[in-house]
Amino acid sequence: MSASKPAPSASDSTWSTGRDTAVEIPDEVRDAVDAVLADSQLTRSEREILTTRIERWYPDVSDGLVTLYGEPIATRTAAVLLADAARTYAERDPELRHLDLARTLDPTWIQDPSRIGYAGYTERFAGDLRGVIDRIPYLRELGVSYLHLMPLLTPRPGDSDGGYAVADYRSVRPDLGDMDDLADLTAELRRNGISLVIDLVLNHVAAEHEWAERARAGEQRYRDYFFIYPDRTEPDEYEKTLPEIFPDFAPGNFTWNDEMGGWVWTTFNSFQWDLNWRNPRIMEEFVSIIMNLANKGVEVLRLDAIAFTIKRKGTDCQGQPEVHAITEVLRAITRIATPAVDLKAEAIVAPTELLQYLGQGKYTGKVSDLAYHNSLMVQIWSMLATRNVTLAAHALGALPVEPNTATWITYIRCHDDIGWAIGDADADAVGLNGYWHRVFLADWYRAAYPMSDARGLVFQYNPVTNDRRIAGTAASLIGIETAAEAVEGIDESTPAWKEEELRTWLEERFNALRLANAIIYGWGGVPVIWSGDELGQFNDPNWDTEPGHESDSRWSGRPVLDKGRVERRHDRSTVEGRVFSDLAHLGEVRAGLPQLSADVRTVVAPVDDEGVLVTYRDHPRGSFVGVYNVTPDWRSVPAWRLAEYGVLGAVDALTDTVPSDSTTLEGAGDGQVPVPPYAAWWLVRSTD
Repeated sequence: MSASKPAPSASDSTWSTGRDTAVEIPDEVRDAVDAVLADSQLTRSEREILTTRIERWYPDVSDGLVTLYGEPIATRTAAVLLADAARTYAERDPELRHLDLARTLDPTWIQDPSRIGYAGYTERFAGDLRGVIDRIPYLRELGVSYLHLMPLLTPRPGDSDGGYAVADYRSVRPDLGDMDDLADLTAELRRNGISLVIDLVLNHVAAEHEWAERARAGEQRYRDYFFIYPDRTEPDEYEKTLPEIFPDFAPGNFTWNDEMGGWVWTTFNSFQWDLNWRNPRIMEEFVSIIMNLANKGVEVLRLDAIAFTIKRKGTDCQGQPEVHAITEVLRAITRIATPAVDLKAEAIVAPTELLQYLGQGKYTGKVSDLAYHNSLMVQIWSMLATRNVTLAAHALGALPVEPNTATWITYIRCHDDIGWAIGDADADAVGLNGYWHRVFLADWYRAAYPMSDARGLVFQYNPVTNDRRIAGTAASLIGIETAAEAVEGIDESTPAWKEEELRTWLEERFNALRLANAIIYGWGGVPVIWSGDELGQFNDPNWDTEPGHESDSRWSGRPVLDKGRVERRHDRSTVEGRVFSDLAHLGEVRAGLPQLSADVRTVVAPVDDEGVLVTYRDHPRGSFVGVYNVTPDWRSVPAWRLAEYGVLGAVDALTDTVPSDSTTLEGAGDGQVPVPPYAAWWLVRSTD
C-alpha cells in the first residue's frame, strides 16, 4: 500500500448526503476514517458498508466518550478509535466479514435456544489450543455452541490470579500456543458452529505489563495509566468505603511501590495494578486490543471486572454510572468494525444492580449483550439446601425486567467461588434474617451440619462480617461425591436394606443435579457448564500442591478433565455416564424448543407448594412451564395453576410423557398434580 495515496474526492465519498440519513459526524473523525480508507484496497461498496455503520453507531460512540471525557477530548478520541476500527475492517478475513453480515441480519443470534455453553481452563480441559480442536466432537455431544476458554493471554509469571493478571494482551500463553494457533482454533470452531469466548481484563494489568514497566521507568504517559499517590492521604479517604476483595491474602486496596515512589491502586492483588479509565488513552489501548482479538476470530469478549473500572470517592467504586459509558463505546465500536462480536459483562453484583449491565434507561440496548445471572445460581443452591423455594421465588420475581436486546448467562457454578448474595430485604420479605441465612448456606455447603452431604471448601473467610464463600465442583457440592463413596463401600457384609438405602441416596443426588441443570437450561439465556461438571468430577484433592495455588481453595473446583471419565461418559452405570447423558439430553431437548428463546422473559409463578418452583414463559409459539421439586419428597402443583398457564395435560418435553394424573383433573379446581422427588418438568404447549 502507498502511504501517499490521495484521499477520496467529494464525488467518491461514501458518507451519506441525504437530509434524512446523514448523521452529524465531526470533520476530524471523517478525515481520520477517510485517510485509512484511502490507503486500503476496499471497493466502494465495502467502504460504504463501513461508513454507513459509523453513521448508525457514532451517536453511541460520541455519547459514551463525552460522558467519560467531555469535549473536545471526546472528538479527538473518537477520531483515533474509528481510524482503528476502519483499519480492522479493511484487514478482516472474508470469512469473518461473512459472519459479520450474518450476525447483522440476526442480531439476537446469541439468544437462540441452541446456544449452550461450556467453560474451562484450556490446559485443564485439553492441554493446549491444538488439543481443544481434538475435543470439538466431545463438545458437540453436549450440544455446545459457545466455548469460554479461561484466560488465554500471557499472564505474569508465578501467581497470576488464575490468569487475570495479564502481562501481554497481544500474545497467548506460550504453553498453550500462539496467536496463529488461536486463529486456527477459532476457524475450526466456527466450522462446527461454536463461538469462542475469551476474557478481556479491563480493570487492571499485571505489574509486569509493559505499561507498568514503562511507568516504573518514569515515563509520565504511562504513569498516567495508573493511580499513584505519594502518601496515604488519598488512599485512606478511599479506603473508608472500599471493601476488600481478597481479605485473606490481599488486604487493603493500595500497595506501596518503591520504584513508583507512591501507593499504587491494587484492588485485587498487589501485582494487579488498576487502570485509570478517566484517561482516554486507556480507551484507545483497549479498542486496539479488541480489534486485534476480533480479527483472530474471537466472537465473545468477557469484560472482566468491568464493575470496578471507575473510581469515585465516598463509594465502593463498583458500578459507577460511567462504567456503562465505557461499555457503550466498546459495543458501538465492535458493531462498526466487527459486528459478529458480542460483549459479556462480568459483574457479580447485588441482585438490584444486575440489570444495569444488560442496559437500563439511556443505556438500554447499548451496553453488554450478556451478563451473569449470579442471583439465579445463588438461589438454586439456597433452594437445594433449605428444600424451600419461597425466598428464590420472591427474589427472582422481584428483579426488574431485562431488555429483550440482551440476555443472561445462567449457571450453577463457574470457575469462582459461590458468594452468598442474599439480599437482606429479600430475606426480610419472606420472614428470614439475611445474615443468618447467609451463615446457614456457608455452613451447609462446608458440611458443618451432620445432615449435609456437601463437600465444599471455604474461600476467603472474613472474620469481621463472618462472610465465607464456598468453592467446589457441582458433584461435590450437591452430595454426589459423598453418596458415591458410600455406594463404593458396599460389599458382601452390607445388609440388603442398607445397600438399597445407599443406592437410593445416590440416585437422589443425581436427580438433584439434573434438577439444578434443568433450571438453568430452562430459564432462557445461555446455560454454561463448568468443565468437569458434565462428568460429575469431584473436588481435586491435590488442589493446594501446585505452586501459586496453596492459599486459593477455588482450585479444588477446577480439576483437570479426567480422561478415564471421558472414555466412560456413555456408560450410565457410572457417575460420569449418568451425569453426561443427563446433560446431553437436556441440551438436545432445549435446542428444539423455540419457547426457550432468550428474548422471552421467565416469570416466576406464585408459590403454591414451598417445595416446588414453577416458572412460566409466554412465547408466541406456545407456553413453557418449568416445574421443579427441590425436595426428596413427593410434592404437588395445583391443576388449576397448570391450566392457567395452558399446560394442563401437556407433555413433559424432557420425558415425552404427560405428568401423572394431570389429564384427569380438567375442571377440578382443587385437584393436585403430584410431583416426584427432585422432578424437573418442562411442560410445553405448542401453537404450531
